[in-house]
Amino acid sequence: MNQINVGVIGAGWVGGIRANACAVHPLVDELHIAEINPARAAEIEAETGAVRVTEDWKELVASPQIDAVIIASTPESQRFPIVRATLEAGKHVLIEKPVAPTPAEADEAIALCDAGNLKLAIGYTRRFDPKYAYVNKTIKAGGIGEPVTCLVSRNITREIGAKIKGRSRMSPAAMGGTHSIDFLLWCLQPRLPVKVYSQQSGKLFNKVSDTPDHQWIMVTMDDGTTITAGSGWVLPLGYPQYSQSWIEIIGTEGALTVDDTHREISINTTEHGIRYPLSSMPGEPVDHVFAGAMVSETNHFIDAVALDRPVLANAREARLVMDVTMAADLSAETGEPVDLEPRS
Repeated sequence: MNQINVGVIGAGWVGGIRANACAVHPLVDELHIAEINPARAAEIEAETGAVRVTEDWKELVASPQIDAVIIASTPESQRFPIVRATLEAGKHVLIEKPVAPTPAEADEAIALCDAGNLKLAIGYTRRFDPKYAYVNKTIKAGGIGEPVTCLVSRNITREIGAKIKGRSRMSPAAMGGTHSIDFLLWCLQPRLPVKVYSQQSGKLFNKVSDTPDHQWIMVTMDDGTTITAGSGWVLPLGYPQYSQSWIEIIGTEGALTVDDTHREISINTTEHGIRYPLSSMPGEPVDHVFAGAMVSETNHFIDAVALDRPVLANAREARLVMDVTMAADLSAETGEPVDLEPRS
C-alpha cells in the first residue's frame, strides 16, 4: 500500500483540522504546511510534526515529492490561482468551497483535472455527517417515495458572519447556503435544477457593509420537486462558531425530519450561561476523538488519492451548485426568478 505526501495551504481553523488529520493518517508519509501567520505556523508545526512549514504556498506547489494539496487559505475569493497552479503541477486537490469564483474558472479547473487525470474534491463537509448521509441514502432508496419538497434552514452566529464579511463580499448563498444546496442536489440526483428564486434582507450587517443578514433560495427541479434553503449569519453570540440547522424532506410515501441544532449536549455555567459544545460545522477535537465530519472528509480525500478511488464531492457537482447560488444572487438582485440552462 503506497503512502502519499500531502501539503496543506492555510492552517487556520479549518486548515488546522485537516492538517492534524493528515498528521495521523497511516497513508500519509510526509506533511508539508504553508501558513503566513508566524505564531500559527509555529503552533501547527508543534501539533503535527510537519516536515516542512513555510510562508510561501508556491514552495509546496513546486515540490516534486508532494502528491496532493489541501487548500484552506482565506479569503475564499482569492484561492483560484492556487488551485490552478496546483493542478498544473500535476497534484490532486481538496479545496474548501466554492470551487472557483466564476463559472469560467470552475470549467478551467475541471479541464485541468481531466487533462491530468487528477482528483479535485470540494469541501462539502455535510456529505460526511451521518445524519445527512442517512437522508441521502433514504431518498435514493425510495424510503419516502418520490420527494415532493425539501427544506434546509441553516443559521450561524454573527461572530462567524463578521469574519466572513470582513474578508469576502460573497453572499449568504455562496457561503453557508452552498452547503445546503449541495446537500439537497446530492440527495436528489439525478434530478437537475431548472429554476431559481431568491431574496436577501438585512437589518444588522447591511448597516456597515454590503453584506445581507440572510438569504432564502427556492429551487425547482426538473421533475417538479421544490427545494427551499435558508442561510443566515446573525444568530446572537454564544458558543464560538455555533451553527444550527433544521431539515424537512416530505415525500409521497413518508417524511424525514432532522434536528441538527446540537441541543443534545448543553453546558450551563455561571460565567457563560447555556452553551452547546460540539456545535460548529467542521467539528471539534475531544481528547482522543473528533466530533465532526471534517476529519472523515479529509481521510476520504487521502484514501481517494492513495488508493485511486473517486472523490465523493467532485468539481462537476460543485459547478452545478455554483450555477444555483449565482442564479440565487441574480434573482435576489433583480427580484425575478432565473431559469437555468440544462446541465448534465
